[in-house]
Amino acid sequence: MANGSASSLDRSAVHVIAACYLGWTLDAFDFFIMAFVLNQVVRTFGVSVGAGAFAFTLTLACRFIGALVFGRLADRFGRRPTMIANVLCYAALELLTGFATSFTMFLILRGLYGVAMGGEWGVGASLVMESIPARWRGAVSGLLQTGYPMGFLLASLLSIAEPALGWRGMFFVGAAPALLVLYIRRAVPESPDWLARDTAAARVSIFTVLGRNLGLTVFAVCLMMGFNFFSHGSQDLYPSQFLARQHHLPHADVSLIMIIINIGAIVGGLGAGVLSQRIGRRWAIGLLALLALPVIPLWLFSNGMVWIALGGFLIQVCVQGAWGVVPVYLNEISPPAIRATFPGAVYQLGNFLASGNANLQVWLSGPLGSIGAAMALVVGLAGLLIALLVSVGREARDVRMGRELRA
Repeated sequence: MANGSASSLDRSAVHVIAACYLGWTLDAFDFFIMAFVLNQVVRTFGVSVGAGAFAFTLTLACRFIGALVFGRLADRFGRRPTMIANVLCYAALELLTGFATSFTMFLILRGLYGVAMGGEWGVGASLVMESIPARWRGAVSGLLQTGYPMGFLLASLLSIAEPALGWRGMFFVGAAPALLVLYIRRAVPESPDWLARDTAAARVSIFTVLGRNLGLTVFAVCLMMGFNFFSHGSQDLYPSQFLARQHHLPHADVSLIMIIINIGAIVGGLGAGVLSQRIGRRWAIGLLALLALPVIPLWLFSNGMVWIALGGFLIQVCVQGAWGVVPVYLNEISPPAIRATFPGAVYQLGNFLASGNANLQVWLSGPLGSIGAAMALVVGLAGLLIALLVSVGREARDVRMGRELRA
């Protein structure tokens, strides 16, 4: 009977992993559509590239609001119903973006989409980490985070059809994640950690809990600021401004390179997650962040399709490799009473502090001479900051949560 019960729990955990992986994949897919249609959007509305890049800034800045709102809902009312509401929100807003009739309306919808996007990661990560055995955590963290480059990969594949779909059609396709709700409702159980929660502790203000853990909060926010400069600095303007404008590559070549580098991101995330289970979360993060530095010259200062694609592949192995450890690391260091809120909140607050990345890189490209040089500076400094911070952070690989607390 005990073995049957364990088998049933493991099957439930697999459903949770699948649903949360798909939730983050499709959320990222919706976000990165913008990376492929930036030039078309600015032409449609007659605005500058800098103004168009502000859509990235606004989406990223608003994600912190979503992390707080949806995180608190998940801590109060459960991870599962909150995730359902969150998926429906971001899918609906993606659909509405395709109907924008003015640039102001477009920006408002991208800001609201940012609120919805900001909620999914924290809620999904807490649901997963509270529902799986401890021995799965590192590998599942890497798998979960590869949903982000997988979403980028799906957007890259969709971009091949952009000449036929148009930028509005791309956003219409982005409403497809709403179908995920059917799977969540049918197959995904509630978090055992939330079911066994201390209801009195759950009602304590998040600001009270964060105040009691101020040092941890500041550390986590700064770390996630570095991480968001690391990822968005290497991705958001890469297809439209570095490949298409700086290197004048045709649409088909841009799409092919983006597919290749996102395969690298998936390889990195999976590998680093498994590695972190062996050597620890901090060592794995620091190692991948530092390995990115010698790859930067190949990534941004080489010529020819093969070398550009190889550089892009390797940089994303490092960037998303380091990111692959983030879901488990933030959940393990989180105060238990606000585990659905804390990881998402510090992630998105760090994201807010890095939300000006696209505009910063456009501005830096002037004095530095190219968008490639601007990306090199931002990503290099971000990698150094991440390695420095994790070297002084704490390791919490053996913390007990979820199913283990009920054993």
